[in-house]
Amino acid sequence: MTSPTPLVTQDGRVLTIAISTAEKGTSLNRQGVTEGALALQQVARGQRDVAAVVLVGNGANFCAGGDVLSFAGADDRSAFLRDLADNFHAFVNALHESRLPVVAAVKGWAAGAGMSVVTHATIAVGGTSTKMRPAYSGIGLSPDGGMTWMLPRIVGAARARHIILTNKILDADEALSLGLLSEIVDDDAVEARAHEIAAQLAAGPAAAYAATVGLIQAGATRSLPEQLIAEGASISTLAAGAEGREGVDAFVEKRKAVFG
Repeated sequence: MTSPTPLVTQDGRVLTIAISTAEKGTSLNRQGVTEGALALQQVARGQRDVAAVVLVGNGANFCAGGDVLSFAGADDRSAFLRDLADNFHAFVNALHESRLPVVAAVKGWAAGAGMSVVTHATIAVGGTSTKMRPAYSGIGLSPDGGMTWMLPRIVGAARARHIILTNKILDADEALSLGLLSEIVDDDAVEARAHEIAAQLAAGPAAAYAATVGLIQAGATRSLPEQLIAEGASISTLAAGAEGREGVDAFVEKRKAVFG
């Protein structure tokens, strides 16, 4: 079924992707992640001018996980879930490969696939009532969406094992202390704050942000000497670009830099 409300919108250089809707209890929306992946691929091909991404849920929650009722109703559950996972993973890969700053507006629950998505955000804004839960083991499944890859990198391997295997519920304060959330605001201000941050990032040095995200991503599997070489190459390349020249000149001239 096609959602009557657009799930992918763009305002200036900020791309907003709704990964869930109120329909089916704010479970992961296949149309949202499919259209989101296509939009991110358009950015990569230069067909969209985007400098930041906001991920939202169009309902009471950011995303309450997969649509378990559809799992149960499938004639071939294995094939059905593999297809869903492949579609979801195309979206996760597109997010990762975009190297764009990604701001998640994590209101309400982020469970299962929703929690997986949060781990891929550059900045995650939660509300005082925000809660997270892996959820997969509760229905006898292992995680998807890159949770087993990202969560250990955020909270450490021991904590990740404990959180996933015990299906631990994390409230907003614990999620903040573990680094899953970047900040907490009032529940009714979550999306506004996420868009405010994205707008700020979209007005900044896009090439520098992309390079920084790329360095952080690659740094997880590099040695320190390898990372230092990559940092040296990146900063020298940026220094010769328009943003680097503008940023340095503005600092010297004691004025605000204008990027983009």
